[in-house]
Amino acid sequence: MSVRTAPPFRADHVGSLLRPPALMAAREQHARGTMTDDALREVEDVSIRDAVRLQQEVGLQSATDGEFRRTAWHMDFIYQLEGIDRTDQQLMVHFRNEAGELDFSSAALQVHDRVSLGHTIFGDAFTFLRDTVGATATPKLTIPSPSMVHYRGGRAAIDEGVYPDLEAFWSDLTAAYAEEVRRLGELGCTYLQLDDTSLAYLNDPKQRAMVAEQGGDAEHQHELYIRNINAAIAGRPEGMRITTHMCRGNYRSSWAAEGGYDFVAESLFTQLDVDGFFLEYDDERSGGFEPLRFVPAGKTVVLGLVTTKKGALEDKDRLKRRIDEAAKHIPLDQLCLSPQCGFSSTVEGNALTVEEELAKLALVVETAAEVWG
Repeated sequence: MSVRTAPPFRADHVGSLLRPPALMAAREQHARGTMTDDALREVEDVSIRDAVRLQQEVGLQSATDGEFRRTAWHMDFIYQLEGIDRTDQQLMVHFRNEAGELDFSSAALQVHDRVSLGHTIFGDAFTFLRDTVGATATPKLTIPSPSMVHYRGGRAAIDEGVYPDLEAFWSDLTAAYAEEVRRLGELGCTYLQLDDTSLAYLNDPKQRAMVAEQGGDAEHQHELYIRNINAAIAGRPEGMRITTHMCRGNYRSSWAAEGGYDFVAESLFTQLDVDGFFLEYDDERSGGFEPLRFVPAGKTVVLGLVTTKKGALEDKDRLKRRIDEAAKHIPLDQLCLSPQCGFSSTVEGNALTVEEELAKLALVVETAAEVWG
């Protein structure tokens, strides 16, 4: 098996990491008004340096900032697009876990003006990460996919007075993303990940029913999203590798959707113009590996076999057997290994300790080394 010198790597991870107690305390003080913006940033800087060092020590070839400057993986980015604001309404997403049910709420969004890019979103965050990582690893930036701007609210969240025709909305949105990608390339970003729950959610009949209730085309919405993601990244700088990560929800060790990748697989794998797919595969909610038969040569699948939703450590031999099962549908050389999702997609984090998080990352590195060399 060949050693991968470009992302995604044989051992990789999705992006977010558990926030350290000092950072959580600083965020609380900042929210109360007892800590300045500059003081909070200093705590973030220290926490991110520590996080990068941990990733390097565990043996990962890529490093993120753990998303430590964010409250949530997606909304912190989306609210910074021009023409989009949070509203007084609450967006509710129903989640489930092994113990029961809970709801995630955040301010809903409203597209109230033409969408554009006013500044390089997360530009300063990436620059700090790049300089912190240096030449020891590849700095990776994660941002929400453009489809996430639409999926949360659908047509109702987009002012018809501004966009009577949704084609104009998609044109402006993808142009804003294309400019963001171009600017990130100028900053030296060579590893960009588009996080997209919608493409996994749409495998769930209940989610498709919700889309239909909103007036959307539930049978073809994934194709609409794929076309517009492609438009957003068509002009990516030479040398930039782009992946997408798809999961069925990740909030305090809970999930929102279920179902294998079968419904979207053929369109997703054959048409989405990314270099790699981070796929959630930690339990039966994700279905089987059969949809991987649609992945063409030259594309990489990162198997998310190690769960971030609980601390119990997976058995290495079982992980290897699962990789062998996947390799019946796609060549082993096109596969990599990672946790199934981030450890802290929102600031609250999942129900495991930092020590358990590190053990899981180490297991990914060790298993990948034994499988691929």
